[in-house]
Amino acid sequence: MARFVVSAAHKSSGKTTVTIGLCAALAARGLKVQPFKKGPDYIDPMWLSQAAGRTCRNLDFYTQPPADMRETFARHAADADVNIVEGNKGFYDGVDLEGADCTAALAKLLDAPAVLVIDTGGMTRGIAPLLRGYQTFDPAVRIAGVILNKVSGPRHERKLRQVVEHYTDIPILGAIPRSPALEIVERHIGLVPTNEAAQAATVIDAIAQAIAGHVDLDAVLGIASAAPPFGVAAPPRAAPLPAPDLRIGIARDAAFGFYYPDDLEALAQAGAALVDVDMLRDERLPPDLDGLFIGGGFPEAHMQALEANRTMRASVRAAVEGGLPVYAECGGLMYLSQAIVWNGERREMVAALPGETVMHRRPKGRGYVRLRETDAFPWPHVERGPGVMTGHEFHHSSLEKLPGGLSFGYEVLRGMGVDGHHDGIVYRNTVASYAHLRSVGADPWAARFAAFARQVRRGLRRAV
Repeated sequence: MARFVVSAAHKSSGKTTVTIGLCAALAARGLKVQPFKKGPDYIDPMWLSQAAGRTCRNLDFYTQPPADMRETFARHAADADVNIVEGNKGFYDGVDLEGADCTAALAKLLDAPAVLVIDTGGMTRGIAPLLRGYQTFDPAVRIAGVILNKVSGPRHERKLRQVVEHYTDIPILGAIPRSPALEIVERHIGLVPTNEAAQAATVIDAIAQAIAGHVDLDAVLGIASAAPPFGVAAPPRAAPLPAPDLRIGIARDAAFGFYYPDDLEALAQAGAALVDVDMLRDERLPPDLDGLFIGGGFPEAHMQALEANRTMRASVRAAVEGGLPVYAECGGLMYLSQAIVWNGERREMVAALPGETVMHRRPKGRGYVRLRETDAFPWPHVERGPGVMTGHEFHHSSLEKLPGGLSFGYEVLRGMGVDGHHDGIVYRNTVASYAHLRSVGADPWAARFAAFARQVRRGLRRAV
């Protein structure tokens, strides 16, 4: 399994842009490129998926045990010509003091060489101690190459090459000039996702051409091919999907697009036919739904269009009141609230839940979460579990004007949630939270939601 990890010394070094370009440039050669993304992330994987032409998969120490991460990698890497893993944050950055969850730890777990993308802005000789420090900090990690990024010009590049070649033995794989054409528009929680970027294909093509012109792709492939044999055999293919006996609506449009592929696959494996719903353009929910999943996204960026679609808002509100099983994460929670308030503008939303969503300049909840289920949590267990869920949150909004006496499905052990102590508002057969879950490991939430939808359909659960 040819493979390598792309990382950097710090955030905003350009590693996502470089990884997108590597995926697209190698795919343009006719190679099967399988992208992976470390950590909890929706937006970067969207770009990587489109660039590679294959679905990007997340590898996350917090929600997956190491053995599960290796199995996930083996399953999706087995038939690829090259596997590219984009790290998050800096190479050695993570939550754990000993670095057990950093990108370097993932490189060791996958026994994969690392390529560092270095933002060289304002740097010449200083790159040498940086690279040498990264080499010696953990000798178990192999830093196989460096890509110089945001280079100011030929003179700057020449100085950087002389320094790296004089003081280190790390091969220089390329030097990418600073260019506005290589920048992807960002907003308050990261890149604009591809489901909103009308020119995503054009942007990816421009990045791919720049990478192909300034990076030695043959040398990159040589590094990937030199990775040792992977110690985990590819797991057997998943069992054939059962004949679906449920119809689960999935809100997928420019406002809502944050879904983990393995979560949607787990819903299908649990017997659900997935029905796409466009909250911006469809007049109402499709008929005969057994459940509805409204994931995260940027409803605030589309709040005018969401408000304008009155028939859809009325349809969703009627479905919630009628007891349809609904699961909403972050952006979905915002959509179900009374209104969204942003930059002095207030737009009406579904009004199925109390409180209104107020946007803030700085994050109100950010990072990993741990949640303990309360007695109010309605979904049945499909297997014995610890009752504690892991996930993540990243929201610039808060729910305000909430009445007392709300029913919450989670006690927050780590994180912010709705009020710092609780998350997962439970109303009738709806669970709406700021937390994003992954249907992996000890938390098979997709199978539980499907089982709940069956109970409701059979009349075993009533809306409260």
